[in-house]
Formats: sequence, C-alpha cells, structure tokens
Amino acid sequence: MVDRDITTSDNVAEKTADETKSNSTVPRVVLVTGASRFLGGYLVRRLAQNPEIERVIAVDSVSPSKDMLRRMGRAEFVRADIRNPLIGKVVRGAEVDTVVHASTLQKAPKSGSRAAMKDMNVIGAMQLFAVCQKAPSVRKVVLRSASVVYGCSAKDPVKFTEEMSARRRPPGGYARDSLEIEGYLRGMGRRRPDIDVGILRLAPLIGPQLTATVGHYVSAPVVPTIVGRDARLQLLHVEDALAALECATVSAVAGTYNIAADGVVMMSQAIRRAGRIQVPMPLALFRSAGSALVGSAMRLYTDEQLEYFRFGCGLDTTRMRTEMGFSPRWTTMQALDDFVRATQTRRIIGSGWIDRAEQTLTAIVGGNAVSSPGSQNADVLSMPDTGTGVVER
Repeated sequence: MVDRDITTSDNVAEKTADETKSNSTVPRVVLVTGASRFLGGYLVRRLAQNPEIERVIAVDSVSPSKDMLRRMGRAEFVRADIRNPLIGKVVRGAEVDTVVHASTLQKAPKSGSRAAMKDMNVIGAMQLFAVCQKAPSVRKVVLRSASVVYGCSAKDPVKFTEEMSARRRPPGGYARDSLEIEGYLRGMGRRRPDIDVGILRLAPLIGPQLTATVGHYVSAPVVPTIVGRDARLQLLHVEDALAALECATVSAVAGTYNIAADGVVMMSQAIRRAGRIQVPMPLALFRSAGSALVGSAMRLYTDEQLEYFRFGCGLDTTRMRTEMGFSPRWTTMQALDDFVRATQTRRIIGSGWIDRAEQTLTAIVGGNAVSSPGSQNADVLSMPDTGTGVVER
C-alpha cells in the first residue's frame, strides 16, 4: 500500500471520483504518459490504488524520483519516448484499453529550443495517437489539455464554452501545440469511432505542492501589473485536477470539457490575499521594469502566461457538471487561500497595518482625520519563504 501524505484534503477530492462509480466503466489496463511530472505521477498513484484496475503502466522519457516511484505502488514504470516505436510495443503487448496523455510540455526544455518543444509535444502526440488507432485493444483516450487554447484578449467573452475558439491566434507555443494535439486526437476519433475521446481543458493549476504559474507570480514580494487592467483569474486546485482526470479515466466520459473551480478572483484580490505589494506600470514597461522588480523569474514566463496576467480567462463549466458529472471541491478563492496557507507565505504588509491604514483614510475622506493608534508600527515583514513546492513543467 502507498501512504497518502500529499495532503489531508486529498481524501476530500477523491470523493468526487467515487460519486461517479455507479456510472463508471473501469478500464482493465491503463497507460499514463508524463509519469515523471506532478499530474502524471500522482494520477498513476491514484489509479494504482483502484483495485478494479488490473494494471497501471506509467510511461515517460525521464525516470521519476525515487519518492515518486514509491508512491506509484504497484504501477509499472516503462522508460520510453512516445516518439519512439517502443511505445507501440508497450500498448500492444500489455493490451492497453485506456490511454491518458498528460505529457505535453508547457515550456521548452532547458537544453532545447522551441523546435524541440514542438517536436516532443506535437510529433509525440501524433505517434501516440497513431499507435492507439492501430491497437485493437484501445477503447478510450483521455487528453490533458488546458484553457490556454482560448487565448486571452480584451475581446474575450465573460466565459468561454467548449464550442468557442480564441478571439485571436494565441501567441505562445504551448497554446498552439495544445490546439494541434486536440485536432489530431479528434481526427483519430473520427477514424476509430469505437474509441471514446475525452479532452479536459484544465484551468491554471494552484495548490500546496505545485508552484505553478499563478502561484509563483503572486508569491513575488512585489508583483508588477499593467495599469488599467485587473485580470479575472479562474483557477483549479491540483487535487480537483487529479480527481477530474481520474473521473474521465474510469467513467464513460467522451467529449471536450472545461475543468475549472467556481468563481473568479481578480488579480488585485489575489495579490492582496497573498500579502504582496502591487506595482501597476504601463504595458511597454511590463517586461523590463517587471524584471527589475522580481528578477530573472520574469523572463521565465511565456507569452501566453503574460497575456493571462493581463486579461485572465473565464470558463463555462456547465457541461462538466451536467454531462461529466464532476464538481470541484474547491472554489477559486479557496484554492488560492489553500496555496497561501500551505506554503506558509509571510506577508510583506500585515493585515493589521492595512486595517489601520484603511481606518485612517476613511477618517480623512470623512473630514475627521485622526491618528490611528499604533500606526507608526507598520507590520512590514521580511522576504517570503517560497516553500518546497514542485514546479510543473
């Protein structure tokens, strides 16, 4: 058995998948790509704990850490590149009936370029789907996609439904790769109508163990923003993301689904709840002045991530609830608060100081300026403890 120590909230999120058991079509042999990464590795762990699944095969071109291998329990790890013909032998030899593709890269590898990223993402997906099309045992393919396919712009609707597309071509490589991969998977589904195709477009992830885009951004001591813009953030707790992927794997789910938590948080709200300082600046200075404020981390953000910080994105999750039968346990606000609380982020400006400042400003505006007691003792703290989160690649 594998000890469940990811978080105590893990048991809460698993209830969502358990509630769909009555309509489940539990697979016999499941293959999961991207097993050395956060979502892929922990999804393998959850599936391996399901006694109704006979075999779970974890695949990646990089070996997981020893700790992750231990967490995978009875799952079998195969070190293989999905661009290599070896993946076909694995699928045919094990008679895999369900494939979960979760290995799409969000950024180019450190030793590679954008061309290498596209080769690993698009060519790898093409090879994997071609293997699935030819394998008679395959009955379901689940793709972990992302909301970046909708792009971010000032012309966006309040919420994107699954039938909508980006108002303009997404600027980043990850978004374009995701769109191509979705297209290839739908093409395979048309050629093999007996295969159920499930595409999950996940909202940006956040959680205690995952230092992903939004969490990393709002954790900076000083957060640069664009003057006149206040992005709408609709997030997804990592535990809900895992539960949604598990639900799609073990249930009769086919089609495209937006996966996101309830509600939105404005960027200014997120920064305040994290106890950080917001510094608005013109768009022309966002990268240069932002790099001066937060250091080299600003250069690590991709084009689509910077667009998200500027505009945000809202998702319509009606189909997720009505057709897929999945409901996230965390709202966007709760997911953000869980990240801030679990990472032990120390506030740059304490809430007590903010309350005193608000009282003073209210008195001034009302014409009764008073000196707030203790206002000279600003509760300004030191740099944050960034925690030990895992960076999602």
